[in-house]
Amino acid sequence: MGPSKKGSRRRESARSAYRRGMTTTLAVLGSTGSIGTQTLDIVRAAPERFEIVALGASTSVKELAAQAIEFHPRVVALADASRAAELKAMIPPGVEVLAGPDALADASRDASMVINGVVGFAGLPVTLAALGAGRRLGLANKESLIAAGPVVARVRSTPGAELLPVDSEHCALHQCLRANDNPARVAKLVLTASGGPFRGRTRGELAEVTIDDALAHPTWSMGPKITVDSSTLMNKGLEVIEAHELFGATYGIDFDDIDVVVHPQSVVHSMVTFTDGATLAQLSMPDMRLCMAYALEYPDRSMVSFGAIDWTSLSRLDFELPDHHAFPCLNLAYYAGRAGQTAPAWLSAANEVAVDAFLNGLMSWTSIADVLSAALDRWPGSVADSVEAVLAADAAARDCARQIIERRAA
Repeated sequence: MGPSKKGSRRRESARSAYRRGMTTTLAVLGSTGSIGTQTLDIVRAAPERFEIVALGASTSVKELAAQAIEFHPRVVALADASRAAELKAMIPPGVEVLAGPDALADASRDASMVINGVVGFAGLPVTLAALGAGRRLGLANKESLIAAGPVVARVRSTPGAELLPVDSEHCALHQCLRANDNPARVAKLVLTASGGPFRGRTRGELAEVTIDDALAHPTWSMGPKITVDSSTLMNKGLEVIEAHELFGATYGIDFDDIDVVVHPQSVVHSMVTFTDGATLAQLSMPDMRLCMAYALEYPDRSMVSFGAIDWTSLSRLDFELPDHHAFPCLNLAYYAGRAGQTAPAWLSAANEVAVDAFLNGLMSWTSIADVLSAALDRWPGSVADSVEAVLAADAAARDCARQIIERRAA
């Protein structure tokens, strides 16, 4: 018998064991967005492995109802309480409806695994509820960890709580760090950035870019807010802060030990450099389902393949340093991260307001960084010692950003 037949039999045996594995109860919150819908793709690919017990969305009633009909969860959650009756009329009998500002967080407590794909700061209550209930959390909502890092750190110590990053860069770091059994031997974390739709353009050339230009990401299919963040490199700056929150304490990593390199092919998703000079990288074709499956199956790996590389078509891997002058949001994020306390929350909240203003045609793309710089100048230095303090900083930053935008428009 040739080696290929032996390998095929081993894989089939592994698949059989995989199918017999324990079913994971799963809550997918932000289920109608990009992260949520791709998570449900994984469930469809391995239905014997997962039971959907909760689905949740902010406002997308029709999409949420369609998912409830397909997966028949125990609970559906809708943040917009005014549309609860509309949702109830569309879903199967026996499915409970939770509605209101606490609904998504409440829906996260009864599943063994929670995927937080809620967009923006609204994802923080889900993060805190899932970890506080001792659940495994697949975190795609970077703003909640960035804004409330010290608060989230406390609930991460809850017995049973486990945080696994779902975004591609931090999932890649997690995978690379698994290969090392001595935290003191980690020298640097290296985050890769596609460069977004404006890679290679100068600051002057960016003055007239349009909303459609900013939303035309060359690699990833994401929601509009995250896609604009990719175009400004703010997403990468927030990911630097997130990497520090996720791995800094365990591996003795500070902000000087976290680098960003532009890699337009988006095949190398991040790298870790060790004290002996070796660098490990995680490679795959761009497919967020790989990261979601990794979180869902950890410490095992999925038997369903996502993002496998076709080496006959991949001809090159390029790397370059980011242009900090053309994309100043990256430096602003490093500044906020080093300042600590509520500065990241302040920056994240102001960025949401600025991006929303850009998407609504109220200001130019280059004005996003200008507004954020002005907002950071007004950060009061408040301490992130509670959820209330973070919420207060978030609210104050939003007011501050709106005032700056209104004055610039006057």
